[in-house]
Amino acid sequence: MPLKSTPSQSTAADIERLLAIMAKLRDPDSGCPWDKAQSFATIVPFTLEEAYEVADTIERLALEELPGELGDLLFQVIFYCQLGKEQGLFDFSVVVDKICTKLTERHPHVFGEHGGNGELSAAWVKDSWEAIKAKERQANEQHSVLDNIPLSLPALARSVKIQQRVARVGFDWAELEPVVAKIHEEIDEVLHEVRQSRVDAAKVRDEMGDLLFAVTNLARHLGVEPEQALRQANAKFERRFRGVETLATADGKALTDHDLEALDAFWDQVKHQEKR
Repeated sequence: MPLKSTPSQSTAADIERLLAIMAKLRDPDSGCPWDKAQSFATIVPFTLEEAYEVADTIERLALEELPGELGDLLFQVIFYCQLGKEQGLFDFSVVVDKICTKLTERHPHVFGEHGGNGELSAAWVKDSWEAIKAKERQANEQHSVLDNIPLSLPALARSVKIQQRVARVGFDWAELEPVVAKIHEEIDEVLHEVRQSRVDAAKVRDEMGDLLFAVTNLARHLGVEPEQALRQANAKFERRFRGVETLATADGKALTDHDLEALDAFWDQVKHQEKR
């Protein structure tokens, strides 16, 4: 049920309350021992976890859980701001000013000379956005098109970023066929390495990396977000395998008492039931 805004629900007051709670948690004398022990580096894993939990909630359409998950993610931002304030680096107001400035500068079609022009296309907006970001990289002496792609990104997401960047300067296939052909080529190279009389694990890993990169490129060309697609595939496999477990143990036998052929038959039965 949508919340109705009332005078008592002041956004500024809400933020001040959250900032005060965070400061209390980090109070040297009366704060929480766990919170006081944290640093920028130690809370990064929690930030990533909370971001994924937000994504999971949305993908499951469990929107009633979303405010709580977004609150957990917001708390991560507040935590960083408290650490920055304690070290004299920045505080919450600086963070807000940074994003407000960035948003207004990167949206001249809304806040600048083109403001209010409803005739601008989405393609124009995207090109303008990329041009502005390119100027920002040049101002920061980042001259390669691959500069400023965070190393800490998940490998799959970073692959997409790299491929998007080089595609913007023309380093990309215009058609789907060579993209698919590259995948087949990489599969052959993986198989070549694993069929050697003495298998070199490092070479196999290297070729597998090339194969995953090529598959990611196909997903990009198809307009599919590979991280999301893989999460969905994981969920589907898990759901179906749980069905296999149910069928396999229905007669009182342990799962390991069935051979692969029997388990495959259960798998096909679960898939058939899903399609029905």
